[in-house]
Amino acid sequence: MKLPTSYLPENIRSAVRFTVVGTAGMFLQTWFFSLFLLAFRVPEEVKTGVLYYTAFVLGYLVEMVNNYLLLNWYTFRTRPSWKNAGGFLIARAVNLPIQLGLLPICIALMPNLSNVYISYVVIFIGGCINYVICLLFFKNKKHENIQS
Repeated sequence: MKLPTSYLPENIRSAVRFTVVGTAGMFLQTWFFSLFLLAFRVPEEVKTGVLYYTAFVLGYLVEMVNNYLLLNWYTFRTRPSWKNAGGFLIARAVNLPIQLGLLPICIALMPNLSNVYISYVVIFIGGCINYVICLLFFKNKKHENIQS
């Protein structure tokens, strides 16, 4: 069965697929972030503190496992390997500090914005950077990729 993105030009196919996976991951991360904020009893108006950042990191970790599997299967049409797992972890190791650094900046620039919307902005910016890094590790020779 061909996927709808199979009909796109080769040069933009992975970017579109990455966006689909990233959007799903963003909602998953935000959902878990919100769930952990509730579990830790962090009020909506609180946008600082250890529990706030812990909730963000836990949501990030849940989304990270999901995204690794989807990046292999759907985005880059590859099989999991040590090379792309290592590359993925490097990309995510760069991405997490970027997101954690952007979090207080976005809070300061948009103090009245909901926690959920602030996380969307942070995750989107981090995701764009993450795509460029992932390209280096997931793009294999044509014969190594799974058929589109």
